[in-house]
Amino acid sequence: EMLAEGMDILDIGGESTRPGYTQISAEEEIERVVPVIEAVKERFEVPVSLDTYKSCVAKAGIDAGADMINDIWGLKYDKDMAKVIAESNVVCCLMHNRDEADYHDLLSDIKADLKESLAIAENAGIPKAKIILDPGIGFAKSYADNMEVLRSMGDFRELGYPLLLGCSRKSVIGYALDLPVEERLEGALVTTVMAVQQGYSFVRVHDIKENVRVIRMSEAVLQ
Repeated sequence: EMLAEGMDILDIGGESTRPGYTQISAEEEIERVVPVIEAVKERFEVPVSLDTYKSCVAKAGIDAGADMINDIWGLKYDKDMAKVIAESNVVCCLMHNRDEADYHDLLSDIKADLKESLAIAENAGIPKAKIILDPGIGFAKSYADNMEVLRSMGDFRELGYPLLLGCSRKSVIGYALDLPVEERLEGALVTTVMAVQQGYSFVRVHDIKENVRVIRMSEAVLQ
C-alpha cells in the first residue's frame, strides 16, 4: 500500500527515539528489525533504510538486506558505526544531534556538528556520494530552535550534500498549531513544500500519499 502511494524508501526502526523513551538492548533491536527487513526485501523491490545508531544492529540489518543506515547520532554514538557503513558500501543518513540543547550560534553550531560527522565518515572511508545529511528537527532543540532550523533549512545546502527533512508529526508542529500527534498532517505538508523549495532531496514522513501529491505539485510549480 505504501509503495502504491509513492514511497521511495522504507525506513525501519526497532527502537523509538521519541523524547522520554528508554533504550533497548542491541540484541532486542536486532530481533525486532532483521525479520522485518528480510520480509520486506523478499516481497518488494524497495530500498530499505535502517534507523539505528548501534554498529552491531547496523551490521545485522545490512546482512539482512538494508540498503541504508539512518543514524540519529551522526556516527558519534558508536565508534564502529562508520567502519561498518564504509565496509558494506551502503548509503548513510547522518542526522544532527547532541546531548544538550545549548548553542552559541544555532545554525553555525549545527553545521559544525554535522561537519564533525562528515569528518568521521571521511576518516572511515565512506564515499561522499553515499552520504545524506539531516538537520535533526526535534533532536536537542527547543521549539524556537526547531523553528529557526525550518526557517533557515536552505542554509544547510552549503555543506554540499543531499539533504533530508524529518518533520512529520513532530512536536514542533504540535506546539505551533496546538494539535495532538494524529492531527499534524497539514503542518507537516507545509514543511514538505518548504523542503522542496529549498532543494531538499528527501522527506521522511508518515502520510505518504498526501506528501507525494504535495511534492509533485510543488515541483510542477517550481519547474
